[in-house]
Amino acid sequence: MTLRFIGSEIYRGSSYGPNHPLRVPRVSTVIDLSRAMGWLPPDVYIPSPRAKPASLATWHDPDYLAVLQRAERDGHVTEAERARHALGTLSNPIYPEVFRRPATAAGGSIMATGLLRDGGVVYNPGGGTHHGLPDRANGFCYLNDPCLAIVAFRRWGFRRIAYVDIDAHHCDGVVHGFGDDPDVLIVSTHEERRWPFTGAVEDRGAGNVWNLPLPRGARDGDMAAARDKLILPLVEGFRADAVILQCGADAVAEDPLSRLALSNNAHWAIVAALRDLSPRLLVLGGGGYNPWSVGRLWTGVWATLSRQEIPARLPEAAENVLRGLEFTGNRLGKNPPDHWFTTLRDSPRNGPVSEVVAARLRQLADRARASV
Repeated sequence: MTLRFIGSEIYRGSSYGPNHPLRVPRVSTVIDLSRAMGWLPPDVYIPSPRAKPASLATWHDPDYLAVLQRAERDGHVTEAERARHALGTLSNPIYPEVFRRPATAAGGSIMATGLLRDGGVVYNPGGGTHHGLPDRANGFCYLNDPCLAIVAFRRWGFRRIAYVDIDAHHCDGVVHGFGDDPDVLIVSTHEERRWPFTGAVEDRGAGNVWNLPLPRGARDGDMAAARDKLILPLVEGFRADAVILQCGADAVAEDPLSRLALSNNAHWAIVAALRDLSPRLLVLGGGGYNPWSVGRLWTGVWATLSRQEIPARLPEAAENVLRGLEFTGNRLGKNPPDHWFTTLRDSPRNGPVSEVVAARLRQLADRARASV
């Protein structure tokens, strides 16, 4: 069975700018930590290719792709292009790698579908840009590699695709692309009343869109209930040819752009469950804006996928990777707790399932029974 980690050095020196939430190192930290742990041998790591415009045009508008490439070359867009394509905004700024970086993430996800033809697991932490729209940037996402991966899976002959998204923000771009496709299952847990303010529990698309908005302060017990009562039954019943998991790291308690209170254990439990359930599993990154919580969570995702034992205390080489991080311009970076340097695993944030989550899960279970 295939087991591959797709990465790139483009993420190491690339930033959206000194004041943007995506100024922090993320994928490079996961690569460095995984290597420091001895979990990333050369025969498992694959450098990500950069997707060519023709491949990106299987889902994105060619005119938009041309503007995005010109934006990288010229360093700016016209006022008309900004209005039309949402480029050069505070959320989606023009930066030196504004085409190459998202095209690299997309290239990794597209390549992964071919690697998974005969089954297995591929991890592309640079992917997960689930807000991108066919002809415009949206929510820090210039392209939409999950949608491109769905298209690519189908070009390999895999029709039924399950897409699971546990980012703190709803996957509006993926629903835009495939919410009306009955052969794509979309399951999303996300914080309620959080941008992009989509993903209501009542939404259903063509019948295979399932949303569980989580209330502020949701903890591990809430996500465990979502896993066992929603995600796993739906994925198992759908009998997908391939599963895509978007594992955004912004739903944990330390993230500055959400108000959920999960530990990274909640994410890893979903990764482990889908790993053992899926014939072909593509795992992507996504959101995450605290460099320590993202690096630790996503490295633990790789440990889970590759069946590594996560130690209680990190070895010195891995600890040095975490001690070398900075989080300038945010209070969380001023006095980080010691366990952000010395461990991968958070202390569990247990607690009973909230009444809000329990009620919504009952509502979704009633809908599932009615659709049988």
